[in-house]
Amino acid sequence: MTDRGKVDRAFFSQHVAPRLGADREDVALGPSHGVDFGLLDLDGTGLAMATDPVSILPELGFERAGRFALHIVLSDVAVSGNMPTHLAISLALPASTTSEQFDALWSAIDAECRDLGTTIVTGHTAQYPGASYPWVGAATAMAVCDPATVVRPDGARPGDTLLVTRGPAVETTGLFASLYPEALRERGLDASTVAEAAERLEEVRLVRDAVTAAEAGDVSAMHDATEGGLLGAFCEMAGSAGVHFDIDPEDVPVRPGVEAVCEALEVDPWTVTTSGTLVAAVAPEDAEAVRAALEARGTPVGFAGEVVAGSGVSFRGVEWTEPPRDPSWDAYATLSGED
Repeated sequence: MTDRGKVDRAFFSQHVAPRLGADREDVALGPSHGVDFGLLDLDGTGLAMATDPVSILPELGFERAGRFALHIVLSDVAVSGNMPTHLAISLALPASTTSEQFDALWSAIDAECRDLGTTIVTGHTAQYPGASYPWVGAATAMAVCDPATVVRPDGARPGDTLLVTRGPAVETTGLFASLYPEALRERGLDASTVAEAAERLEEVRLVRDAVTAAEAGDVSAMHDATEGGLLGAFCEMAGSAGVHFDIDPEDVPVRPGVEAVCEALEVDPWTVTTSGTLVAAVAPEDAEAVRAALEARGTPVGFAGEVVAGSGVSFRGVEWTEPPRDPSWDAYATLSGED
């Protein structure tokens, strides 16, 4: 297994994929490496669902931490092109968590769910000895939908145009600038740059972007660029669809603070986690319409290349078949004192 982060395709294929319990005919899309969600077809009614860890970072403040954690969970279902309709959440909180802290956390989650039209239907809430932040549970997001219109993460087709919102390293930049501003200043960044970089954390939300894209044109696949960053997302999407991504990064947006923070951390912005950044494969005749719809929301978006026959990803003259190892885990361990 990897020492940090998600398991790779080989581990998944050997240890996870052969052991998925009973076979059922209502599973329209089951677990696959690099695929964000599963899909049930219940006699014509679809249920897209995805489960993710709940990561609460008290240093952000419990309200902000709650919003951040929620959008990480909801994003994997939103890339189906559907608004998340239901949420199940289990919280195993440290015994030190106060009622006031929980109220701030839960109020933020409740407010965001109300704004998106997402209902919390079940869960588990407890405090346990040995529990510790940030990993304090897991949640399953669901979307009741028409299974015939679901945008599949493995659906990219040769000829599609690739669009990317927000650009590389948005999550890593916003998170580290919020958690470790003094460390970044010690590495040469001025206070205004760090403050601007911290604002990127509020951009870690793609639910409405994904639904907007799906409604604006013929979108064949979408993916949330999490571990491994945008380069990892390209590899996962291409691999799951059995196609080749020819990437041209010149038109992809780069948000303020990203280059400065990544240089200070000595990480490649294209390989670090950037949840909230959407990759969409779109029919070429609809690419401009999808881009315009996203820009109308105020979301930065650019063309990132095209899908062609073959396999793997070409990026800056290098061919990739597997996602790169995400260096943000090592940076986090160093800054947090875990190394």
